[in-house]
Amino acid sequence: MKKYSFLLVVCSLLLFCSCNENAQSGQGQNDTADTVETDRMLYNIRVNGLDVVVDTVKKGENITMLFLNSGVDLKTCNSLLAQSDSIYNIKHKLKLRPYTRIFSDSTLKYLIYEYSDENYLVYDLSDSIPRAYKGQKEITYKERKAKGTIETSLWNAMVDNGLSPNLAMTLSDVYAWSIDFFGLQKGDYFKVVYVEKYIDSIPSGIEDIKYAVFNHLGQDCYAIPFEQDGYRQYFDQDGKSTRKVFLKAPLKYSRISSYFSNARKHPVLKIVRPHHGVDYAAPTGTPVHTIGDGVVVKKCYSGGAGNMITIKHAHSYTTSYMHLSKFAKGVNVGSRVRQGQVIGYVGSTGLATGPHLDFRVYKNGTPINPLKMISPPTNPVKESDMPAFRAVADSLISILSSF
Repeated sequence: MKKYSFLLVVCSLLLFCSCNENAQSGQGQNDTADTVETDRMLYNIRVNGLDVVVDTVKKGENITMLFLNSGVDLKTCNSLLAQSDSIYNIKHKLKLRPYTRIFSDSTLKYLIYEYSDENYLVYDLSDSIPRAYKGQKEITYKERKAKGTIETSLWNAMVDNGLSPNLAMTLSDVYAWSIDFFGLQKGDYFKVVYVEKYIDSIPSGIEDIKYAVFNHLGQDCYAIPFEQDGYRQYFDQDGKSTRKVFLKAPLKYSRISSYFSNARKHPVLKIVRPHHGVDYAAPTGTPVHTIGDGVVVKKCYSGGAGNMITIKHAHSYTTSYMHLSKFAKGVNVGSRVRQGQVIGYVGSTGLATGPHLDFRVYKNGTPINPLKMISPPTNPVKESDMPAFRAVADSLISILSSF
């Protein structure tokens, strides 16, 4: 009996020691795991234990100043700049963009300059031989769906639905020939499938409108992409091009402050007289685009009209753009201009109470209401391509109807 009791005690002690050892061993492993530091990466550089200073280039600063102020000697600086010349020449004036310095014990190890939203230059001083190289941020694309109803404006509809205001600009570009975005009505609505661009997981603009429908005044206006003659463009559900000979408006985004009228009280002269144009209120310097291809026939300062440009187009149309703050470079009498080209900038020259564009359209020399002008369409889908287009259109219209 004593023999068995002794053996029981010994086994218990051995078991206790083994469990205690395993517990201590496990505890040691956990301690080790807890002390392993996760790599912290910036511009593909491991920055654990390093001091990171983020800043933005200030007016008048150049790259040499940034190096010298960071303790780098002029010889090393010149060597690095010579290496980066073939990538991006930044010897002189820098754009006011972000740059990052990474130090170790107050010694500069890296200087990174973001010369665009996507690309950056890395000046690496971490080794005995400094070097310069180009880096690119991670770029991804995501397909999105969105819809909204107009209450006041397209811009506000985007904001109210948590969408990027950039989508309003891109969508208005797609429909620039077919919808007057200055005349949207409450209850108009849109559905769109688009591609959004991300740089380092941060939204960076709208890459592409894949397809869309915009219901304006109860009528569906589809934008169906289809490639014809090697060129991708948008067509409506019947295969007619959404692109027209003339844009709907000469400004990207603004508001109408005065309409076409045969009897309007002039805001400066305080007399009633015809106003055969449309006034678009916009900040001074807003780019003004020609609504169609044509030739500049007048460019001058013209009394109450201020700085103005007149363009002759096909189909016996002429357009005039008044009160400009200045003219675009290279646009002169006799210049050929393309649809959408910037020809000047909004201003308040001449008789004007504030910055705006007075836009006028003439047909055979007679003024017509720009908002009621019916623009001739460009070429539709070819008859031979209609079966292929119909298949694409039916599929995309079905998707738009489903959300």
